[in-house]
Amino acid sequence: METTARSTFPSNFGSSNNPESALNKASSSAHAAVDSFAEKADQAASKAKPVIERVAAKAHQAVDKAVGTAGPAADWLAAKGEDLNAAQKKLVENSSNFVSAHPLKSVGMALALGFLISRILR
Repeated sequence: METTARSTFPSNFGSSNNPESALNKASSSAHAAVDSFAEKADQAASKAKPVIERVAAKAHQAVDKAVGTAGPAADWLAAKGEDLNAAQKKLVENSSNFVSAHPLKSVGMALALGFLISRILR
């Protein structure tokens, strides 16, 4: 069994009948296209870089402004939270003292309040 190597390039490819010459021309054309694309991509990137830097700077300014605004609000909420916790503790302590001092009054008030709430929710 005999095998013969044949070229996969058509014989009329390019101006020469030599397949290697046609391959070299195709390779050169492909390299030129890639170089052209890379050059255009570099130009686009160099034009886009200042815009991206401006957008990033604006974003940083917005974040800084938000932090500057949120900081005092967070401090105020923390202070109010501490005040509410203190008020809650005082209310629980006062309620506990009242129930200890007046147990029958406390039970009567709880029953009356429960009756009123059940009437309202009907």
